[in-house]
Amino acid sequence: MPVYFYAARIRHFAAIGRTLNFRGGQGPATRALLPAVYMKGENQMTKDTFANSILLIEDEENIRSFIFTTLKNQNYKVTTSSSGAEGLHLAASLCPDIILLDLGLPDMDGMEVISKLRSWTAIPIIVISARTNEHEKARALDQGADDYITKPFGTVELLARIRTSLRHSRQMQDMSSIHQKPYHYKNLTINFENHVVTLNGEIIHLTQIEYKLLTLLARNSGKVLTYTFIMEKIWGPYTDSNNQILRVNMANIRRKIEKNPATPEYVFTEIGIGYRMAEGD
Repeated sequence: MPVYFYAARIRHFAAIGRTLNFRGGQGPATRALLPAVYMKGENQMTKDTFANSILLIEDEENIRSFIFTTLKNQNYKVTTSSSGAEGLHLAASLCPDIILLDLGLPDMDGMEVISKLRSWTAIPIIVISARTNEHEKARALDQGADDYITKPFGTVELLARIRTSLRHSRQMQDMSSIHQKPYHYKNLTINFENHVVTLNGEIIHLTQIEYKLLTLLARNSGKVLTYTFIMEKIWGPYTDSNNQILRVNMANIRRKIEKNPATPEYVFTEIGIGYRMAEGD
């Protein structure tokens, strides 16, 4: 049955508060409960949900479509994948705020995906699985998952778990930055605690990746960071060896902070090696 048919059914039943039964291939049906209405305080879009990015790794097309629609309605930026290998590649290239992961993937077990992710990133992982065995849950959490939701699940529970994981992740990031003094050199200031970059007193608007790159260089100011080191820190070990994506992002950063990108004051290229940021005051 075409994806658009399921999407239409989801929108219809979400309005009246019905339970959908999904069946993928020859497997058992999976039930998903949709809320009757968007209740204030439960599904209302908040500051916590605005612009957060989510990677959904789920091979069952109808469930993937249902979760995608639910999250888009809450203003999340959602990218989907139907396999473990593709999911790992997307996690490395997109650096999402949170990963929703099914364990029963066609090319590799979800446990292996968790293990590979945890070898290079602390991105929150919420497992969404039909496996109800307590041993399986404990194993997933021991591998590095942050939470575990058993199918069938309600959208209110899913959204609450996502908000909780994002909140914990944000608190951990804040704790890691709270004792680090701001970077300052000439007219550029980076406040790690508040995640604010200013130039000549004006806020510079950076993408998530640009901010991560700039703060990585600032925290290591005066040191030369190799292309490989930067790529693995930002995009993980599963990113392409071609550093073109790094060069593009660095060019964008320079356009935003340098008076003349051809003669930089803040971020310097060490040809054939990597980048170095001017040592802060």
